[in-house]
Amino acid sequence: MDEKILVLAAEEKTDQLRACLQNLNEEELKDLVTKKALRGKEIGALLRGIFKGSPCSQQNCVFRRISIYKHGVQLVESGDLHVEVASEIIGLLMLEVHQLPGSALVDLATLFVEAVRGGSLLSGKSLELLPTILTALATSKESLIYGEGELSGGELKKQLINTLCSSRWSHQYVIHLTSMFRDMPLSAEELQFVVEKVLRMFSKVDLQEIPPLVYQLMLLSAKGSKKSILEGLINFFNQIDQKQKEEQQDSESADLEEATMPLDQLRHVEGTVILHIVLAINLDRDLGKELLKYLKSEQQRDPSKALCPFSVTVLLSMARIHRFQEQVFDFLKASIMKCFKDQQLIQGSKFLQDLAPLRFSVSATVLEVVANSGFGWDHVTQGLVDFGFILLDSYGPKKITGSKVMEITNSLSKTPAQKACSLGASILLETFKVHEPIRREILEQVLNRVIVSAGSPINHYLDLLSSIISHAPLVLQNSSSKITDAFDQLSFLPLATVEGLLKAVQPLLKISLSMRDSLILVLRKSMFSGQLDARKSAVAGFLLLLKNFKILGSLTSSSCSQAIGASQVQVDVHSQYNSVANEAFCLEILGSLRRCLSQQADVRLLLYEGFYDVLRRNSQLSSSVLKTLLSQIKRYYEPEQDLLPPLKLEGCLLAQRDQIFLQEPLAHLLCCIQHCLMWYKNTLVLCQRDEDEEEDNEEEAGFQQELSEMLESLTRRMIKSELEDFELDKSADFSQSTGVGLKNNIYAILVMGVCEVLIEYNFCTGNFSKSTSEDILGLFKCYTSLSNILKEKGGKNKSPSANKMARSFFSMGFVSTLLTSLFRDCSQNHEESLSVLRASNEFLRHAVSVALQKVQQLEETGQTDGPDGQNQEKMFQNLCKITRVLLWRYTSIPTAAEESGKKDKSKNISLLCLEGLLRIFNTIQLRYQPKLSQFLQALDPANEDGEEEAADMNVTAKAGFLIRQFQRSLVNQLSYTEDDFNGKEALWLISILTTLSKLLEPSSQQYVQLLSWTMKICKETTLEDAPCCRGLLTLLFSLHALIKNPISILREFAQDIHAQLGDIDQDLEVEHQSHFTVVNTKTAAPTACLLILSQAEKALEEVDWLINKMKSLLGSDTAEDTSQADSAAQPLEKAIILQLGTLLNMYHELVQAVLPAGSCVDTLLRSVCKMYTTLTSLVKYYLQVCRSTSGGIPGRLEKLVRLSGSHLTPQCYAFITYVQSEASEEKKKDKLAAEASSVMAKVLRETKPIPNLIFAIEQYENFLIHLSKKSKVNLMQYMKLSTSRDFRINVSNLESALGKEDAENESDNVQLSQSEGNIIAMETHDGEQSVDSPSGSQQRLLGEGPADIRTSSSES
Repeated sequence: MDEKILVLAAEEKTDQLRACLQNLNEEELKDLVTKKALRGKEIGALLRGIFKGSPCSQQNCVFRRISIYKHGVQLVESGDLHVEVASEIIGLLMLEVHQLPGSALVDLATLFVEAVRGGSLLSGKSLELLPTILTALATSKESLIYGEGELSGGELKKQLINTLCSSRWSHQYVIHLTSMFRDMPLSAEELQFVVEKVLRMFSKVDLQEIPPLVYQLMLLSAKGSKKSILEGLINFFNQIDQKQKEEQQDSESADLEEATMPLDQLRHVEGTVILHIVLAINLDRDLGKELLKYLKSEQQRDPSKALCPFSVTVLLSMARIHRFQEQVFDFLKASIMKCFKDQQLIQGSKFLQDLAPLRFSVSATVLEVVANSGFGWDHVTQGLVDFGFILLDSYGPKKITGSKVMEITNSLSKTPAQKACSLGASILLETFKVHEPIRREILEQVLNRVIVSAGSPINHYLDLLSSIISHAPLVLQNSSSKITDAFDQLSFLPLATVEGLLKAVQPLLKISLSMRDSLILVLRKSMFSGQLDARKSAVAGFLLLLKNFKILGSLTSSSCSQAIGASQVQVDVHSQYNSVANEAFCLEILGSLRRCLSQQADVRLLLYEGFYDVLRRNSQLSSSVLKTLLSQIKRYYEPEQDLLPPLKLEGCLLAQRDQIFLQEPLAHLLCCIQHCLMWYKNTLVLCQRDEDEEEDNEEEAGFQQELSEMLESLTRRMIKSELEDFELDKSADFSQSTGVGLKNNIYAILVMGVCEVLIEYNFCTGNFSKSTSEDILGLFKCYTSLSNILKEKGGKNKSPSANKMARSFFSMGFVSTLLTSLFRDCSQNHEESLSVLRASNEFLRHAVSVALQKVQQLEETGQTDGPDGQNQEKMFQNLCKITRVLLWRYTSIPTAAEESGKKDKSKNISLLCLEGLLRIFNTIQLRYQPKLSQFLQALDPANEDGEEEAADMNVTAKAGFLIRQFQRSLVNQLSYTEDDFNGKEALWLISILTTLSKLLEPSSQQYVQLLSWTMKICKETTLEDAPCCRGLLTLLFSLHALIKNPISILREFAQDIHAQLGDIDQDLEVEHQSHFTVVNTKTAAPTACLLILSQAEKALEEVDWLINKMKSLLGSDTAEDTSQADSAAQPLEKAIILQLGTLLNMYHELVQAVLPAGSCVDTLLRSVCKMYTTLTSLVKYYLQVCRSTSGGIPGRLEKLVRLSGSHLTPQCYAFITYVQSEASEEKKKDKLAAEASSVMAKVLRETKPIPNLIFAIEQYENFLIHLSKKSKVNLMQYMKLSTSRDFRINVSNLESALGKEDAENESDNVQLSQSEGNIIAMETHDGEQSVDSPSGSQQRLLGEGPADIRTSSSES
């Protein structure tokens, strides 16, 4: 029969074909189709024949067609057919769909919908037919019966899509259904419905099916609903990542690990999905724009969603598309900076912490992206590298002309820019670790920046380079050409850059001989360069090499551990070959360095400062080093023991024409000899040597003996020498303008340096003998004599810094030892010797002053001069020892008890100790934050020996104990009479308390105690010293902000200021109700006033931030989001209105106070202007609420508006009137004393904030009118509208002028216009309001007499 059908169809015999098909029943026809389909031959021809013999004009033929359609769908879904056969069947069925009548289409569409709902489809292949059916339905013009009613084709199509999307889908159909919707025309509403359904199905499909589903969604996005698709994908993967994190943290449950998807599988799926998204964005620019637009809006609302790892990865991958690159990086930069700024704002305010706690770390998110990229996400690596360098370049330390750049590593609280810079470095380092192919590019870019940006601060690049090389030195051997190219630029780089670069590449030099040879070649060339900086760089490079290449047999020392350790470097430095090679290598370098001893002083200085470290690292070089130093000192040493002075100073100078230069830094040379000699005595003599080295030992011992005798002879003869022996007596010329004066200055500084070096040498070798102490005082006498002469004779026109102490040659270790001996050594054996030194107050003061200088140097640069100056661990230990001594000295001997009869309090040793303690506490927090607990442990009196006890020591408890000591000292100081009160000491004590308070946990009992104590001091102490008052109030506000809302005490301060200064209405007496006695007539303005206004502005900034946060919560798309936004906004609204109400009351007091003209008035006007701007923002927010929701305004807002209308606006206008009248009087006075132009400029400058304030008030009232209309609540009933233009005419002046005019002859128009200013006193004043203030002050006018008249041109 099937052959007959095929023949009749081929011969176009339609009537016979129709009759043939009529004779077959439904089952027989299905069997024919099934057989042909299974054979896979001629099925297409058979179906065409059947359709040709079944015209749609006859009902029974329509039924036959429907039957064939249904059977064809079953065959395709059975899975028994070849793919080609199934596709052929579906294709033929699709071609014939448009022939079917509407009722047949309804039946077929209903069949598919029911099949999807019932889950009867097996493969989903037949769903390709459904779009054609629904499209045909939509174009059908007849009314169709569906259910119990009639619908048009378009309505029916919409109904079917809704039914389909409302039903439950089996996860295996999702991809086919999504693809199916892509092939049919959909309205925006239908598309949104489909997209929401598909996104809901994501959680139910298998993980491996997500990438093809996302691909179909991306294709579907071409129709619209781009935002919904992108938002759904980002939320879905964000939820999966959060779930994965939670389950990883909860490692106790083994069942969870089995139940979840494997991490690597999830990351690979995410990577594929991101590729699909970026490919779609590349093809559809609007999709990329929609993504950026969505993330920007979401970032305002919830940064944790906008900057989740998935969205950041998408953005970084999208940055490869050129047209989006700049937009993506700008958005990421702005978002990260906003997060860091928000974090800083919230951390500094308890008020914000309670309302909007911080739960999101942007750094952790971005670094998570780097870690995830290790799962084959090659498409994101370039974006990560580019973004890391953008952060480093944008937010690295900047050079400011004329100021020092302090690059802080362990800062207690980094600025947002510093955090962004650190994040950039972390991104690059982690990317370097994870992705091997990109390493060469990262290294190249870092090196380029080090060389090109050498004039700017580049420590952040050098730190990154050091971390990169330490991580993988063996891998970077392949990139050695890049580093050797950088070496070629060394002679053109600053010294600090050269040292940093060579320290960073140290691990590579140890494993790459070729790189080391290249460096040595460059350094040798630099040694003979014409540029001084190049020669200095060569010396620094050679010294660094000597420190880091150890010779066999050299002593090891725990203090000599290398700063850079590389786990991957396994070099056998103790093998015979390496030992011999290293020794030859080091001796060759020493030979090169000896040439420096004939160069400029700066070059020699570097060499002398570096020799000690070389000797300490390579003890085998001691013979060569000591020999070099001995031959050098002999040039300037007078061997005759009876001759004075013992040094030939003239050889240290170089005269060129009229100029004199220092040729030999003799004090530095002696200092180097002294330290090398002390090291040799303390270390090498105690070491047992092999017999083979006896000859070398004898030679070294000879050098050591000769140098020791030299230093002892120098000591003896320097004590005997008078200043006249050096031609440096008081009659000598010390002016800087003459050659002789310059020479004498250099001689004096050299002799002072020599004295200090000899003092240290004798103290260290004297073994606490009395004669040694007397020698030390003899040397110190010479030092002080010269120091005093330099201060007196240095010249009258020298800067104030000229009176500062010269840079001391004492080492940090010696300073700590000396102070400990002078103040804390109770040994009987040392008593006789130390009592000699203790008898000299000048020497004690000098020792403390040097300690202060060293600490200051450490605070500013992170290192000190002298041995171990760059050894952080040694510096920290010395700092602990010095702190213990200074703390004991200050607490044991108070300032008042020491030399109470002396007038010059600045020379008080206890005061110097206090200043030193303040600097030390700052330095510890700045440079040694991780060692804070060790530092506090070292200060514990019960732990004098420095034994480290409990690692989990309570920092807050130790800091609290320390704070109580300084509290007692401050209370004692404040209890003194005015004559005995030392303002400087009180200020330093307050500064120390402020610094130490940062170590306390805000939730601790110690913190609360410190706050209540500070509050009590402010309330009960009468303090007239303005700097101390400022420090005390700053401490109070900083403490208050972290545990309470500081606004609560601002109003009380404002009331005190108002009471102390009086009211602008002279007839009104202010009731004196003092809250804080620290506020008095001397401290109320400007000290207390400016501080309070700064706190108020900080509070307004926080309120602004909260208002912006509330605005971002508005405009949510879904009802659920809207209800959540409402519930989240309510506590914020309440807090904001209460905060503004309190601030308003504070301003109410201040604008009535008689503030002195200048900074107080200007700051207050600007601050009140900011207050009105904030009030306007709040009103705008409620306008937005009224427009977006049906809700009204809360009663609290109404009360706030009423308060502003009664307590602030009238007083503001009265204050403006007062300020302008004061300014006009001052103007009249100034005109007599100064030129009119400068006076006018001053007046304009002082009155500039007034128009801004009036504009802010009027803007506030303007938006109140709009809000009244929207909310149907008359808010303007509380505001007495101000007159926008006030013309004040003085009547008495007018009458006298008119009478004068009648008596005179008529003059021309020009003369009349010139005299008008004298006839009419007319002034324009924007926004004057004639209402009484709540305090009862009378209406104020700008006219001069009591008979003034006021007219208004626009009054409401």
